[in-house]
Order: sequence, then C-alpha cells, then structure tokens
Amino acid sequence: SSSDSSSPGVKDSHHQSNSTAHKKAFPVLSFNYDHVRKPFEISLWILLALLMKLGFHIIPRVSNVVPESCLLIFVGLLVGGIIKAIGEEAPILDSKLFFLYLLPPIILDAGYFLPIRAFTENLGTILMFAVVGTLWNAFFVGGMMYAVCQIKGANLGEVDLLSCLLFGSIISAVDPVAVLAVFEEIHINELLHILVFGESLLNDAVTVVLYHLFEEFSHAGTVTVVDALLGVVCFFVVSLGGILVGAIYGLLGAFTSRFTSHTRVIEPLFVFLYSYMAYLSAEVFHLSGIMSLIACGVMMRPYVEANISHKSYTTMKYFLKMWSSVSETLIFIFLGVSTVAGPHAWNWTFVIFTVILCLISRVLGVVGLTFIINKFRIVKLTKKDQFIVAYGGLRGAIAFSLGFLLTKSEMKHMFLTAIITVIFFTVFVQGMTIRPLVELLAVKKKKENKGSINEEIHTQFLDHLLTGIECICGHYGHHHWKDKLNRFNKAYVKRWLIAGERSTEPQLISFYNKMEMKQAMMMVESGIAPKLPTVVSSVSMSNIQPRGAARRRAIPSISKSREEEIRKILRSNLQKTRQRLRSYSRHDLLIDPFEDTLSEIRFRKQRVEMERRVSPTVVLIAGVRTEEVNNLM
Repeated sequence: SSSDSSSPGVKDSHHQSNSTAHKKAFPVLSFNYDHVRKPFEISLWILLALLMKLGFHIIPRVSNVVPESCLLIFVGLLVGGIIKAIGEEAPILDSKLFFLYLLPPIILDAGYFLPIRAFTENLGTILMFAVVGTLWNAFFVGGMMYAVCQIKGANLGEVDLLSCLLFGSIISAVDPVAVLAVFEEIHINELLHILVFGESLLNDAVTVVLYHLFEEFSHAGTVTVVDALLGVVCFFVVSLGGILVGAIYGLLGAFTSRFTSHTRVIEPLFVFLYSYMAYLSAEVFHLSGIMSLIACGVMMRPYVEANISHKSYTTMKYFLKMWSSVSETLIFIFLGVSTVAGPHAWNWTFVIFTVILCLISRVLGVVGLTFIINKFRIVKLTKKDQFIVAYGGLRGAIAFSLGFLLTKSEMKHMFLTAIITVIFFTVFVQGMTIRPLVELLAVKKKKENKGSINEEIHTQFLDHLLTGIECICGHYGHHHWKDKLNRFNKAYVKRWLIAGERSTEPQLISFYNKMEMKQAMMMVESGIAPKLPTVVSSVSMSNIQPRGAARRRAIPSISKSREEEIRKILRSNLQKTRQRLRSYSRHDLLIDPFEDTLSEIRFRKQRVEMERRVSPTVVLIAGVRTEEVNNLM
C-alpha cells in the first residue's frame, strides 16, 4: 500500500520534469509570411512597376526610341518567365481585377481633364469613328475570319459564324490605355489626339453591346429579326444609360462640394468616390462604365473647381495622375506576365489572318468614313491625318480581358492567343514606328500656349459673333445651342451648384481672380513682398465662404481702385501670348503657375519687372483684403 500511495507523487514529479523539458522558449523572432502574403505581393508589384517607370525615364536613349508600354510588357514577359522557371503560379490579368480596379483610374483621369472644347467641336467625327467604324471593323473581321475558317487545310471547321463575329467584336475596339500610353509620348497635335483618343473612349458602348449580343446568340444558336432590333435598342440603352448615371453622380458631387468650405480635407475624396460609384453603378446594370465615368468627370469639374480650395485641386490633380500612371504600368506588366502564364492554342492561319484583317479593316474604315466626314467638316482631314488615325488604332488590355471572359475553352485559348498577338503587333510595331513616321511625314505637333486674357476675350467674342450670325440667318447650329446651354447654366445650374458670390461672377472677373492669385504667388516666391503675408493669406482664403447671407458681386459695385487694379493686371497679361509650356505628358505634369519653381534667370527678370510694376497701392489693397477675410471669419 505504501508503494501504491507513493506512486502518484512519483508520477506528478515525472510529468512536471517532462513538461519543463518540452516547454518552448519565448518566441523572440518568428516567421509568418502567409499572414501578409497578399498585401506584401501587391506592394511589391507596385514598387516594381514604379522602379521600371523610374528607370525608363532616367535613360533618355531608351525612352526616345521605345514607348514605355513596350518596355513594361517586356518586363512583364521577363518576370513571367522567372516565375514560371522557379515553378510558382504567376498572377493573371483577370477581367475582374482589370475592369473593377485598374481601368477606372485611367478613365477618370482622362475624363476629368478632357479638353471639352476640342472634344465637342469634333464630336460628330469622333462618333462616326467610334460607332460606325467599330461596327464596320467587327463585322468585317468577323465575316472574313469565318471565310478563313472554311479553308480545309486550316483545321478551323468547328468555328461557327457567331463565334467569329464574337471574336471580331472583341478585337475591333481601339484601346484607350494603349492610345494614351503611345500618343502622349509623341505629342501629336490636339485634333488627331482627340480623334483617336475620343474614339477609344466612346467605342466602349459598341464593344459592350456587340460582345454581350454575340455571346448570347452563340449560346442560343439562332438569331431572329427581333433579336437584331433589340440589339440596336440595347446600344442606345447602354450608351445613354451610362451617360445618365454619370451625369447624376456628377451633379451630386458638384452639389456636395457647395458645403465643404469648412472641411477642406475631404474635398478630393468626394470627387474620387462619386466617380467610382458612378462607374460601379453603371456596371451593375451592364451599362457602359467608361461612358459613365467620363460623363461624371466632365459634369463635375467646372462646379467642383469653383467650390474647392486650390490645395484640394492640387491634391486631386497629383493623386489622379499618380493613380492612373501606376494602373497603366501594372496593366502592361500584367499583360506580359499573363502571356507567359496562360495556356495557348497556336494556329498560324488564324493568327496571321487576324493581324492582316485588323490592319485592312482599319485602313478601309478610316478612309471610307473620312470621305463622308470631309463633306461636312470645315477643317478637312488630310491624307496625313487619315494615315495617323488609321495607324493609331492600337489594341490593348480591354480586348485581352474580354477574351478572358469567354467560356468555350477550346476556342478561348485560340482566340486569346490571336488577341495577344494583335496587341503585341499594334503596341510594339505600330507603337515604336509611329514616332519616326510622324517626324518623316512632318505631321503638325502639339504646341501649348499659356492661357491669356487676350485669347479668352477673342474666343468668347467669336463665339458670340457666330451665334449672332446663326440667329440672323435663321440657322440654329451648335453655336446657338451652346449659347442657350450657357445661359441656362448661368441662370439656374450655377446658382444651385456653386456656393457664394462665385455663382454670379462675370467671366472676366473670374479670370482676373486667377491672375491675381498667380501675381500674389509670384510676389512671395520672388521675395518682393516679405512683409506682406496678408496677400497670400487673403488669396488662399478666397474660397472660404461667409457664414452669413452671400452678397451678389456685380460689376457696378466694384470700387474705382479695385477696377483700376483689375485693369492693370489684365492689361499686363494681354502681352503673354508668346510664352510656351511643355506639352502634356502623363509622367511630367503640366506646369502650374502656383507650383512652378522659377529658375535663377527667370527669377531675376521677374524680380526686376515686379519691382518696377508693383506700386504702394498693393499694400493698401492687401490690407483691405485682410480686413475682408477677417470679416468673413
């Protein structure tokens, strides 16, 4: 019994000694990569994309010869090859990632900063290329590819007509991402840029309708007349519905910006979120998300910029450019990686005829449509212009993503292989040779003038003159309707969407306010007015609205000293028409007068000029302005 009684104590001590022997030490350093794998790899991809972009622009010899998109696709091919060599699974550019996350920033940047005047003046030509041209390309390529599939030696007998038309609708659309990447680097003139880029934006509705139409028909197997008529109705629903959704969100964003005068920090977020919600809301109903995003940006911009502060505008501009640039870089790298990773079904006949027919249909479509368009245009499209428009019809990731959505696996791999070949041919061959061809043909390039009051006055004068001529002739053209729209905008829309006095402000006074802000910033930067911080503070606070009732600003209520000041600054800006700015580039932002760091020579010249021009009355005006701001606060 004594042995039995002693046995539990022996067992407990033995258990305690074993537990102390097997007890783990405190984990000072541990490794758990799976916990952060996804965000870490996403950050690594973005960092790689930025380093590639940085290296590309550091070496001017490479960037002058090879477009950035080509280099990024090559980097993607290299990365995809390395991933495949070590036996890892490569990330693929699937349609959800592309359409929901990577494409919207690029389209928002393009739509928000769209040159409205150039776009509206050439809207008829753009619509002809985008709608009729895309339909022509889709049916021509699809019909001819079906004829090619009937060749006995091609081994393509299983491909039916509806599948060929579906393939034609995917490959026919010009890609906005590829066009932006190439055309902004060659600095083509504004007319050709807006024609090709506008076509690439607006053909989205045609592509979406044709894709869903032929996909449904290929599953059903039969097509009736009613189906064809419903397809035409569907086009109008998709395009106009997308525009309507975007316009509603744009008006909501503009109306919200009326009330952000005391919370400036959140102003850029409203613009981004309303725009993205417009895109997603359009996609919910299978409407054109691209059209919705463009309509939202165009509708929102003039009213939002009248309400928000300059810092918010600068934040928006820089963030949009950065976001769209990173998205574009990731798209091209993913395209290269997906090319290496994806299964391919290579058919020489199908691939070669696809490339040839895409080129032929593009040339025939542009030449035929231009022949009709030139009968109605005042400024005709020349042979050189037609060549650049035809040669600039680049295909890109939108076609790849639509091909990725296909369900029939046998034809999907063959279609994707042909799509990738066309993308590589247009981006590498056409993208690399378009710059030397522009130089060889001596096509007019883009030269940006600095905005001046002289140009502003004469442009408005000509608009009013042409409107008056149309009224006298009894012909109500686009100038008449534009004038009606401007009057409606001033009388009703601005009062609801723009806060405070700026809703009733004359255009000349509005232009003067911009010049005044620029003048004050120059004075501070050049050190002429070190004792006048009130000038900058009054200008930077000019967007803050009074808490009480807003007073109307009208021209007769301006004092004599104020009127003389306005005349002085406007008169000095009449003479600045010869100053040039660098052409717009995605990688080099347009020079902003508030953010431009002055060089030493320019600094000295401006200092001498400003010292000669600035009079003691500026001090008095600055004091008056400070009192106004204090009263508002």
